[in-house]
Amino acid sequence: MKEVKFFRKDDLKVKQVLKSSQLRAVANEHVMITLFDFGPDDEVLPNHNHPHEQITYILKGSIKMTVGGKSQVLEAGQGAVIPPKVEHEVIPLEKGSQVLDVFYPLREDYLS
Repeated sequence: MKEVKFFRKDDLKVKQVLKSSQLRAVANEHVMITLFDFGPDDEVLPNHNHPHEQITYILKGSIKMTVGGKSQVLEAGQGAVIPPKVEHEVIPLEKGSQVLDVFYPLREDYLS
């Protein structure tokens, strides 16, 4: 069995993204999560895609998510499953919205 690791969000390395948003990442060998806090100066996470599978879960606030041309408002307790290479964008609808994302395989760009 590999080593067990415990963590606290506040102890994870902060990566600044966009103008004022932050993400923190934690990973095991094959899977990772990121905790994404939308900052007050960011109105949109622009349309993008990546080769990773992604599951997004809203922890706090609400967002408008457009995935593959379909849009939906997601509130705390709701989420989306995004296949690899599908275009998606996020608009935070409330200040302080927080999102948990799960990725497979690891997003090395978020770990550096």
